[in-house]
Amino acid sequence: MREGASLHQGNAMTNETRTQGADKPALIVGVLLLIVAALIGYDASQQTITSNYGVGPTAMPYVVAAGLTILGLAHFVVAFREGLPKPDAADGTALLWIAGGLIFLIACIGLGGGFVIAIAVVFACTARGMGRRALAVDAAIGFVLGLAIFLVFAKVLTLILPAGPLEQLFL
Repeated sequence: MREGASLHQGNAMTNETRTQGADKPALIVGVLLLIVAALIGYDASQQTITSNYGVGPTAMPYVVAAGLTILGLAHFVVAFREGLPKPDAADGTALLWIAGGLIFLIACIGLGGGFVIAIAVVFACTARGMGRRALAVDAAIGFVLGLAIFLVFAKVLTLILPAGPLEQLFL
């Protein structure tokens, strides 16, 4: 009999959780995701680019719109079930390192500094924001990765990423 009582209490708690209403942040994110999915789907439907082969350039926006729709609907399910988990407190220093790296990336590319240097700095700043303390080593890793990415785009794909003085040496 005691088991039945505890089972009954468990059901009461479950019903109590559901009667509290939907998780508003999850609903808002779900609605925003569905709006963005609709905008992307509409934009894709307005493209007039055609392709001589099976999949054309309009296919990817439809894939993105479908993915965003699935995520939006999943947020509705979460909102009416258990709700989104409560976020941990943000680490302000980490956010400043990452935001600083992104601002440098935008400024470096916008002012003609080039892709490789911008990627090296954003990689190092992001690693520092994630808690790593080897800034010079991370900048070197970012430099090698940025140069490799630039060379693959330039030589293999024949697409030129934003080039600065350093990248001109490899073109």
